[in-house]
Amino acid sequence: MPDIPLTTLILLCVAAAAAGWVDAVVGGGGLLQLPALLVGLPHVPTAYVLGTNKAVSIVGTSAAAITYTRKAPVDVRTAVRIGLAAIGGSLAGAFFAAGIDSAVLRPLIIVVLLGVLAFVLLRPSFGTAPAPGPATRQRVLAAILVAGLGIGFYDGLIGPGTGTFLVIALAAILHMDLVTASATTKVVNVCTNFGALVMFTAQGTVLWQLAGGMALFNLGGGLLGARMALKKGSGFVRGVLVVVVVGLVCKLAYDQWAAA
Repeated sequence: MPDIPLTTLILLCVAAAAAGWVDAVVGGGGLLQLPALLVGLPHVPTAYVLGTNKAVSIVGTSAAAITYTRKAPVDVRTAVRIGLAAIGGSLAGAFFAAGIDSAVLRPLIIVVLLGVLAFVLLRPSFGTAPAPGPATRQRVLAAILVAGLGIGFYDGLIGPGTGTFLVIALAAILHMDLVTASATTKVVNVCTNFGALVMFTAQGTVLWQLAGGMALFNLGGGLLGARMALKKGSGFVRGVLVVVVVGLVCKLAYDQWAAA
């Protein structure tokens, strides 16, 4: 455990709380928490930063998943199947990550995100109404392939915005309202975070003391975010989704051009 100034520790805890809130509402909390850890721990090896980030995130994600499943109509069986597929996809993505230049992929992801943003803005009804009935077997299979294997592969390859992509994919493929899509995404995220955390723990690259303190704040943020989403409904989630997508585009653009 490195020596961390009190001011830095406070800022990391605030970032963890904000990340838990954003992640519970619409995904994308890693856009806040991971950069905060990278800035706050500049001399710590990246593997320890990533491992600590997962140890923090899984707490808030699990709390949000439990909160959602108690009050939202979540098909846990389907969510777990997608989550298991996502673990396989992320492992494959991580395997290929070393041989692929992320600078080549970022512009493509930015284009996809801009298309998603336009779709959400031009379709005010997207994700605001519940599905007319249970999802067909074909749609569930498509969700496993696209949201599980496909987005899981992206998570292992690059990572930023995985939760947001999952929410959009589940709403589009399974015709979920955005609250239910967010709830289902939390169950999927628990699966993927668990798989990654097992790997980081086995490698001994988790700063458990720091993770424990930040996890309490991430837990609070996750509980608050899930309750607000359930209370305010899909319109609120849609608004946060737009903000997060814009933030993700800006971050990827910065990484691609400004930080180069």
